[in-house]
Amino acid sequence: MRLKSDRHAVILSHNYQVPEVQDIADFVGDSLGLSQQAAKTNAELIVFCGVHFMAETASIVSPEKKVLIPDLGAGCSLAATIDADKLRSWKSQHPGAVVISYINTTAEVKAESDYICTSTNAVKVVNSVPAGREILFLPDLFLGAYVQEKTGRKMEIWPGECHVHAGITPDVVNEKWNANPDAEFLIHPECGCVTQYMYFDAKGDFDRERTHIYSTEGMIRYAAQSPANKFLVATETGILHRMKKQNPDKTFLPVKDDAVCQYMKTITLEKVYRSLRDGVFEVRVPTETADKARVAIQRMLELA
Repeated sequence: MRLKSDRHAVILSHNYQVPEVQDIADFVGDSLGLSQQAAKTNAELIVFCGVHFMAETASIVSPEKKVLIPDLGAGCSLAATIDADKLRSWKSQHPGAVVISYINTTAEVKAESDYICTSTNAVKVVNSVPAGREILFLPDLFLGAYVQEKTGRKMEIWPGECHVHAGITPDVVNEKWNANPDAEFLIHPECGCVTQYMYFDAKGDFDRERTHIYSTEGMIRYAAQSPANKFLVATETGILHRMKKQNPDKTFLPVKDDAVCQYMKTITLEKVYRSLRDGVFEVRVPTETADKARVAIQRMLELA
């Protein structure tokens, strides 16, 4: 805390970070929301406890601030499924298509995109595209399938996945659901169970009143507002710390106990201290790339 004050820093923690990192952060939340909150502060330095693309997003949103990530090894299996060269090649095969990239992408990919979206507003962003325009949606295939079903828009979808969420499969969900029939069910749209959920939901085989698809922040808000006392949570287990902390009288159970992102967990309290002490490791997006990426983000924000 002394170092943070001396460095005029703000500490950001994603919902999937280890509990002790979440507890010392100024803000805990999802990737874009954290970058937006940091931009509103007078801090000169941002220490982003998350994965690399999140620190890049903070650099894009706050180019005048210095951004540090405590561990350069904090990558993202989903963001790594596509790079700028792959996207340019894909675009060349679909001239005139509108490119919508999920926030979980590198700065270079964002710079090649027309719109950025989050799991919360992906449906709204897709619906904003004029009918008849081809859409390239990337990089998450499960989120893409969910958005395609919700909007009725046929899209070309990049076959990427988050290794943690992809492992939350229908059989895993069904086993937990059967053991806890009184619980409300919160699903992240990157999960491997989402497409089957939508199929059974259409048939009426799921209890629609107790099953909800939300972003991480959506889950946090719903859990606080719901009168229910027990929740099954289908996302990375790090979120359970904040849920339990904010709702001590409620029960939160992971749908999959080992749904753990090792990339997120590389960041420790000791590494946050080192980052503040030594000014490591800086993440700075080149100006030209940042400017292009910022346009795609701004287009998304204007839809709100």
